[in-house]
Amino acid sequence: MQLNGQRLLPVTQQQAWDALNNPQVLKACIPGCEKLESTGENAFAAVTAIKIGPVSARFTGKLALSDIVAPHSYHLAFEGQGGGAGFGKGASQVTLTPQPGGTLLAYTVDAQVGGKIAQLGQRLIDGVAKTMADDFFKRFEAQLLALHPEAVESKTIAENAIKTMTTGQNFIKNALRDLTSPPWTYLAGAGVGAVLMVGVLWLASR
Repeated sequence: MQLNGQRLLPVTQQQAWDALNNPQVLKACIPGCEKLESTGENAFAAVTAIKIGPVSARFTGKLALSDIVAPHSYHLAFEGQGGGAGFGKGASQVTLTPQPGGTLLAYTVDAQVGGKIAQLGQRLIDGVAKTMADDFFKRFEAQLLALHPEAVESKTIAENAIKTMTTGQNFIKNALRDLTSPPWTYLAGAGVGAVLMVGVLWLASR
């Protein structure tokens, strides 16, 4: 299974980096996470309850960070065991890039699953994974805004700027569409109008 995506966060690169390396913040953001604690340098232990279709299980696993380039990127390796439900393991690359008004978080995930979970079908697994990723980033952004209240105003300004930009782009698009309409459309309209006017004048003169 492969998954990738990106999200614009309304905080600085350093603030986003600190949150991504805070076990308490991550625990609050990972759907179904019951435990996430440090077990050593750049290593964590986790317990997460996951439901995929008819299969529900508690996964016990570990995570390890490597290739750390603070506050820009790191590589994350993970593996978990869910008893009779199966197992999961894989790796993820996370990158933070400063942007006007915030930080762009981009990620890629390459994972493998086995056991009962693997028998559920790739489409169902991919759908659940995408939903969990979306849920994580919604919670993560909420945590960032709670930790950095000043980012709320920046987020509002950015959203208003995007709305204004979109409105302007639509206006220009419509104007260009009108300007590029075939000139014979207008000529035909003018011709019909002229014929009608001549007809009215002729009837009036009788």
